[in-house]
Amino acid sequence: MVRLDFFSSPVGLGHVTRDVAIADDLKGISSRFVTGSNAAQFLKRNNFDVEDLYRPPQFIVENGSLKNPARWLWRYYQYYKQCKEISKEIIQADAPDLVVSDEDFASLTVAQEMGIPTVLITDVLETHFTKGVASLVEKKMNKSMKEIIRRCDAVIIPETGPDEENIRRVGPVVRQTEQTREELRQRFSFEKKTILVSIGGTDAGAFLIERVLETVPRIKPHADIVIVSGPSLKKKFDGNVRDMGFVDNMHELVFASDVLVSLAGKSTIDEANAYGTPGIFIPIRGHFEQEDNAREEGFSFDDINSLGDLILEKLGQRRNPITSGGVAAASSIIKGLV
Repeated sequence: MVRLDFFSSPVGLGHVTRDVAIADDLKGISSRFVTGSNAAQFLKRNNFDVEDLYRPPQFIVENGSLKNPARWLWRYYQYYKQCKEISKEIIQADAPDLVVSDEDFASLTVAQEMGIPTVLITDVLETHFTKGVASLVEKKMNKSMKEIIRRCDAVIIPETGPDEENIRRVGPVVRQTEQTREELRQRFSFEKKTILVSIGGTDAGAFLIERVLETVPRIKPHADIVIVSGPSLKKKFDGNVRDMGFVDNMHELVFASDVLVSLAGKSTIDEANAYGTPGIFIPIRGHFEQEDNAREEGFSFDDINSLGDLILEKLGQRRNPITSGGVAAASSIIKGLV
């Protein structure tokens, strides 16, 4: 049987959610995951074979702003070296036919040195976390990253656009549900208009929940507020909101909701767009990737100051689902390499 090793970044849950969508479509191919922390918990809850080995450095976020990005970048480089040792041991033991990495460049380096075909799944081809002197180090890391990307057999980017060289733009990669929206709303007991608030797999978005809670007196007459606080945020909320904690079916909750308020992670945005759920996407200030994602959707960090108005506006917006064949296209590329 064909064997794949998936190495998924454990920074947030967006990487593993799209990887699960692809792995589910790879019928007859055995897949083993290597990741860590909350991402590993998510995969276990979805019945995947997973090794919980990676421990990435956490972003420091205060009042919605990213702090000390240069220190984080240095810690990330140390983490990368640790991941090289971990992935080397796994790949040598498994001897996989193909290594698929979702923004885990350590495993790609190891596999390429061993002559094993590699596929990268990413929506970032270059990082811009730092400024000043620290940016010189980041530029050097970007140069190394581009060389790893160049050596991949395929680079899958979950966005629309033209292919170029080994880069394949397949469109959004989103998990599918077999139930209708009405069936999901009944299952989740969504009786009124529902505002869904999500902060992903870490507590970095706690600031967003706090700001949404300030809108409760204004929003509550019009809609219920449901919070997906995730696996890291340890906080009790009053009876004005419903907290669903850590879920493994976020895509279904997005589909069932009327408005999504979220950080500006790529996978969450793609799920909202695919299911036609109007969204408000607030980036962590200073996190270049989230700021870019939010800008494409027409938002910025400053929109946090007008959440009440935005939520009421979005409640009146029509749903506009976007069909994407990203999962099938991505799995087809992977199958073609094994």
